[in-house]
Amino acid sequence: MTTASLVLDPAFTVAPVNRRTFGTFVEHMGRCVYTGIYEPGHATADEDGFRKDVLELTRELGVSLVRYPGGNFVSGYRWEDGVGPQADRPRRLELAWHSIETNQFGLDEFVRWCAKAGVEPMMAINLGTRGVQEALDLQEYTNHPAGTALSDLRAEHGAASPYGIKLWCLGNELDGPWQIGHKTGTEYGRLANETARALRMVEPDLELVACGSSSSGMPTFGTWEREVLQECYEVVDHISCHAYYGDDKDDPASFLASAVDMDRFIDSVVASADHVGAELKSSKRIDISFDEWNVWYGERSRRTDGDGDAWEVAPRRIEDEYNLTDAVVVGNLLISLLRHSDRVAVACLAQLANVIAPIMTEPDGPAWRQPTFHPFAITSRLAAGQVLQVNTTSPTVPTEKFGDVAAVDAVATYDDGKLAVFLVNRSLDQTIEVTVDVSRTGVTTVEEALTLADDDRLAVNTAAQPDRVVPQANDNVRLNDGKLTISLPPISWTALALN
Repeated sequence: MTTASLVLDPAFTVAPVNRRTFGTFVEHMGRCVYTGIYEPGHATADEDGFRKDVLELTRELGVSLVRYPGGNFVSGYRWEDGVGPQADRPRRLELAWHSIETNQFGLDEFVRWCAKAGVEPMMAINLGTRGVQEALDLQEYTNHPAGTALSDLRAEHGAASPYGIKLWCLGNELDGPWQIGHKTGTEYGRLANETARALRMVEPDLELVACGSSSSGMPTFGTWEREVLQECYEVVDHISCHAYYGDDKDDPASFLASAVDMDRFIDSVVASADHVGAELKSSKRIDISFDEWNVWYGERSRRTDGDGDAWEVAPRRIEDEYNLTDAVVVGNLLISLLRHSDRVAVACLAQLANVIAPIMTEPDGPAWRQPTFHPFAITSRLAAGQVLQVNTTSPTVPTEKFGDVAAVDAVATYDDGKLAVFLVNRSLDQTIEVTVDVSRTGVTTVEEALTLADDDRLAVNTAAQPDRVVPQANDNVRLNDGKLTISLPPISWTALALN
């Protein structure tokens, strides 16, 4: 049998596990909001119209933070449309996703939903069609205690206490020509600087995210980061990364190695940010908000309702049906994010419900877990304490995009005698026996060993078969004299909890 090995030592750490790594994303796109998290007529709906079945799955998923309301949507959004009596809210043309926005779910509903889900809100500001004053108005409505026009309006709408939102995105993907209000790096960086300075006049301790490139494949990637940060380095805390990966059926090996690209993307943005910091002779460090990441099939995304030219309310948009291979890649991308915990301060799986999401729903119907749900939920549950450096010796897999890559990729966390190890086997056809040297960790018991694998790499979960692809106990794990051995099936993701 093919073999690989890891060495773990609690003395060699990367950084603490950041709970914000397990964020997700709710955008007014397709059915993410309407018939996703919000459906007043649903059998499980609570007094606010929130689907309780989706709330329960959100808590099970282990989400820590939710970015809202976009995404491309935010670049044309008027937040005022989504507050106050619902009967008085206007219907608008929504240009980003070519639909009708009813505004029946808005800022006030989102904050109430976050409280019920137990997650931190991350608010995005429209810097596409709006600017500094509108950002200040939104801040006053959400965060000022009382005694001003907009804070008193919030109280009139039923929220006497401020929302206290601390994490803000200064726009979205403004490097993209598809974006309403598309700008050059210098134009956007200047606006981000002006907006950040104004917001900090009210609340100096806000955390602010500047827009990075919408993907590493953009022709302006690298240049954009430099130009933006040259304008706003001292007034922002993070710069964003966005990345989506799709399965080329003719090159599954490269798809399974997608985390190699994520590693390079993060390292490149860190280098760009640190270069600007050195140029500016600044002692400050800019971290990364990887606030959009997932598997997404782009042109091959399934199901769009109706005529593409029609203006509809909550049409089906990019409702990708995820399979076992997609879930293994998602688990591997989480490994990449965790091993960069020294610089990745925030991460958001895009999106939460229906739209390229771990949770699927049907109107007036059930909610179920896609295969991608499981590695996220288990990693969120087990990862704690410090991320460890992992010394891996592994056979390689040839790929068209990345050359030879390690067949086994892994990360580990250690928390007061509790060890969690997350592994993927990227091989298409080889079972790999992995030996993990845990002698320095003091663990003596395997509490949990779960593997996500299937003989059919394209197996999916559906409303009719919601548990077709689920993690199973791995009975091949052994722990003796500080050495753990486990067999990893081809195209698999595994989580181990030891004590």
